[in-house]
Amino acid sequence: MQGMIKQAQKMQEDMQKAQEELEAKEYKTSAGGGAVEAVISGKKEILSLTIRPDVVDPEDIEMLQDLIISAVNEGLRQVEDESNEQMQKITGGMNIPGLF
Repeated sequence: MQGMIKQAQKMQEDMQKAQEELEAKEYKTSAGGGAVEAVISGKKEILSLTIRPDVVDPEDIEMLQDLIISAVNEGLRQVEDESNEQMQKITGGMNIPGLF
């Protein structure tokens, strides 16, 4: 029983460390061949958004909106995928509800 408690504490410490490392990372994504670039933090916050001036067409705002959404969503997917991958490594693939 004592061994299981220590193992759970170690897992909790590892998860906390992994979460801190993930939150410190930045993920850069782009859409439209680099027309729109987004930098997303591991905390799932947009840090920067760069739009090339040549894609700003007042007659086609919808395309620009789609490019922004695409770049941001890809960054969020990258954060989520890496987070899930790290937690899988720590938990050994165990599905523990509420952890992530």
